Amino acid sequence: MSVSAHEPAARHAVPGAPCWVSLMARDLAAAQDFYSAVLGWTFQPGMLGGEFSVALFDGRPVAGLGALAHTLHVPVSWTPYFAVASADDVTARVRERGATVAVGPLRFAHGRAALAADLDGAVFGVWEGTVLDWSVGRGSAPAWLELRTRDAFAAAIFYGEVLRWAVPGEAGCEVDYAQGQVLVSDGTHAVAGLRGGAIEEAPDPSIRPRWHVYFPCSDVDTSMKAAIAAGGSVVQPPRAGAHGYEATLRDPDGGLFTVTTVRGRPMESTSVAPDARPA
Repeated sequence: MSVSAHEPAARHAVPGAPCWVSLMARDLAAAQDFYSAVLGWTFQPGMLGGEFSVALFDGRPVAGLGALAHTLHVPVSWTPYFAVASADDVTARVRERGATVAVGPLRFAHGRAALAADLDGAVFGVWEGTVLDWSVGRGSAPAWLELRTRDAFAAAIFYGEVLRWAVPGEAGCEVDYAQGQVLVSDGTHAVAGLRGGAIEEAPDPSIRPRWHVYFPCSDVDTSMKAAIAAGGSVVQPPRAGAHGYEATLRDPDGGLFTVTTVRGRPMESTSVAPDARPA
């Protein structure tokens, strides 16, 4: 995470809830130009130095962008961070379950962070410390976070144990199954979904597990055209989906994301007819 002194006051997040998303780009300036063109973001320096910036929409923080070291040959992808009371305890639980801790925990300006991968290889981060007034599906934050995995229920057990979801007697996230996926709630609204094989169905071996982010936009077609003009590509053309009118795009570095007209969680969104699109 990278934050700036000019951002809104920090707060304590619900334990286990998503508290930030970030992207490590191969060319930070080019990534800023791309997301500015596609989503209308502006940028300001973060507190981690010139290689990090904070994306803003209407002056409020959306996400973090950083420059990926040229010596690291890893895929570029959006990564969610989850709020935790102790990064040490969480990374220990990750290792105990046979998953991978890739980086940290490391100390930063306002807390400590670590990067890990779950048992199927989906990358996620954890953050110990205060966070911005930022919540998925609210304000300037992403509209939705979704784990696309082979077995949503096995993943829910892993994340539940690691992030202490749905633990009786503890303040934290709640978990339910609805709309064909495992839904994670911070107690006020759903903040993430885990999607994979349905109940009593075999896991889907064709899925490459990853966390996927949905960003709200005012017009999907305009964002899609801007992405193409800025060197990106269209992975899934605009369509009516569970999250409203949406399209999945790839930035010039290969980072996948979806743009959507729905700013809230799927359960709060109005149903969309198959041929519907915004006026």
